[in-house]
Amino acid sequence: MSLLVEDLEKMQQQYPDYKMELVKGKVIVMSPSGYESDEIAAEMIAQLRNWVRPRKMGRITASSAGFRLPNSDLRTPDASFVLAERLRISPRSYAQLAPDLSKSARKNQTM
Repeated sequence: MSLLVEDLEKMQQQYPDYKMELVKGKVIVMSPSGYESDEIAAEMIAQLRNWVRPRKMGRITASSAGFRLPNSDLRTPDASFVLAERLRISPRSYAQLAPDLSKSARKNQTM
């Protein structure tokens, strides 16, 4: 059974403590980040922000920002970057594009 983003959104409302992604129609439940992976993500975000912001190159986000990819997958990387000309205004929900750079440090499992 192939699920849609709307199905994932309903599941996320039912299980708000779980971080979930939608990949090829399957829900991926992300493991809790843990101290080490959160520390790595925080350092990556800090380094990216320190490089990007003074140059006004684009936007940096953490793990709560979601991306609705052209293939209908919904991903939430731990750290991501999008060029300024591709995303002029921050969306209130998922960005409707693929990030220019993203990194996930967590393990995941298919549900």
